[in-house]
Amino acid sequence: MPFVNITIYEGHGKERKDELARRVTDAVSEVCKLPREAIWVVFNEVTPPDWYVAGNPGKK
Repeated sequence: MPFVNITIYEGHGKERKDELARRVTDAVSEVCKLPREAIWVVFNEVTPPDWYVAGNPGKK
């Protein structure tokens, strides 16, 4: 059972996350030849100040 963990900035709406989860599920299902019900997608939302790139915190 594939488990896909997606970490994103907080604040993305439910519709956007629903669409992303659907597309990721479809891709994994197609490539791995698995039923969609076998694929789990989880979102971890991080506040921009807690997300560092090149040693610098993110901005809102």
